[in-house]
Amino acid sequence: MYGLDSQAVHAGRADLAALGVHVPPLDLSSTSPLPDVESGGDSYESMALGGEPTAGGNVYARLWNPTVARFEEALAQLEGCDKAVAFSSGMAAVTACLLAAAAEGRRHVVAVRPLYGGTDHLLATGLLGTEVTYAPADGISGALRPDTGLVIVETPANPTLELVDLTAVAEQAGDVPVLVDNTFATPVLQQPARHGATLVLHSATKFVGGHGDVVAGAVATTVEWAARLRRVRAVTGGILHPLGAYMLHRGLQTLPVRVRAQQEGARAVAAWLAERPEVERVYYPGLPECDPQSLVGRQMSGPGSLLAFEVAGGYDAAARTAASCRMITHAVSLGGVDSLIQHPASLTHRPVEPHARPAAAVLRLSVGLENPEDVCADLESALKEVR
Repeated sequence: MYGLDSQAVHAGRADLAALGVHVPPLDLSSTSPLPDVESGGDSYESMALGGEPTAGGNVYARLWNPTVARFEEALAQLEGCDKAVAFSSGMAAVTACLLAAAAEGRRHVVAVRPLYGGTDHLLATGLLGTEVTYAPADGISGALRPDTGLVIVETPANPTLELVDLTAVAEQAGDVPVLVDNTFATPVLQQPARHGATLVLHSATKFVGGHGDVVAGAVATTVEWAARLRRVRAVTGGILHPLGAYMLHRGLQTLPVRVRAQQEGARAVAAWLAERPEVERVYYPGLPECDPQSLVGRQMSGPGSLLAFEVAGGYDAAARTAASCRMITHAVSLGGVDSLIQHPASLTHRPVEPHARPAAAVLRLSVGLENPEDVCADLESALKEVR
């Protein structure tokens, strides 16, 4: 097997030479011609039940698209999983996982905070008929019930980058599938399936796309779970648009280069922020105090390019700092080539229950591909203006 960098370039492209093309074709068809009624119906039934196309073809784009399937194959390979299923957004992917578990009569979820605010909100409100028990990472086994269908964790966690030992989580979960949100780490830095996870979730909008121009989600998993997720996707209409899949598949080719370059920038910015008098605390897995279990180097190959920091002066100072940046874009999202800063408690984590919401002084920074010196200079100007 090739190394990850080579896989990122070539995964999902094995048949291109036989097709006589150099880049994957883009199929925008909403419907496909049927060879005959019987085989078309057989293929429709196969895909509607979570299977793959048969001799009857792709039939209808809500069920299957070859461009989407290529991206799925590539992502699964990078994550070390058998299959992957792509969705129209990260939240559509989370929803499909919850619905697939509930369809088996397992509506209870054990979740470890912090999580992305949208996921936390979906669980806490029970909008899908699920019930959640929030537990610390070392208290998962005590929170399990006979009807527990999933254990959900995010590491590094959004927004304050806490790390969770996935091997320990999987041991506690036992036979209950573990879903890991791997958006922040990407398969370049962490492959949760190798540590016992059954489902590896991505908001592919972020690093996988990498340029802020695609909204998508994906779950890398087992053959069995992929079929269950495709069945949910088929009836709910959550499939990723093929143009988005084409762009994401292209984005995978540069993913390792981007992730590592952005990580080096984040190391420098985190170290600089740690020395600033205007900053009370920096959250970054590359700092020893933020990785007490030494998971970087054991579970993760590096600390990544996301960090958070608390601004002295509370909410007002944090809000003004974010608004005072000039090169760094004041916007939600992360993982793109340009640096983004946002106030989680007011935005991405606003729907989270108040006691679990990030502190009012915390800002989250996604470090892009700019020169780290320029990122620091922009932050310095913003912090001085506030001070």
